[in-house]
Amino acid sequence: MKIDLVVDGYIFHEDKVLLLHHRDLDMWLPSGGHIDENETPDMAVVKEAKEETNLDVEITNKSTLSMDGNVKENLAVPYYSNVHNVGDHDHCCLFYACVAKNIDNFKINDESYDYQWFKMDELDDKRIDASVKNQILAGYEVYKRFK
Repeated sequence: MKIDLVVDGYIFHEDKVLLLHHRDLDMWLPSGGHIDENETPDMAVVKEAKEETNLDVEITNKSTLSMDGNVKENLAVPYYSNVHNVGDHDHCCLFYACVAKNIDNFKINDESYDYQWFKMDELDDKRIDASVKNQILAGYEVYKRFK
């Protein structure tokens, strides 16, 4: 089966997480998408957030190692990764916790039907898949250490 490399960025703002009702998958999901050729995962997370929500985001969990030698950039460390099925192929997904930087510019694109900012105590909502809930809770721990 075909496997694509993708990223998901859970976007947090004021202790809430943004979920988008994905048009094609009919699921409540974070911002995310494919990593393009000549693109780092960090670049993909930022790009997808901007395309899908018009938000600029800061990725948490950036490496603090010094950039000695030929290191050009330190990348964020995903807080979680998995392989999941999306119908006719699989996604190898790297998950990141992000912070919304320009909340006043928020606007979803046509990839989503709807959106909602969920508080952590609202994650038992029947619309949210159990795997998504678990990913949010793990990402929230990373976000809390960052803020």
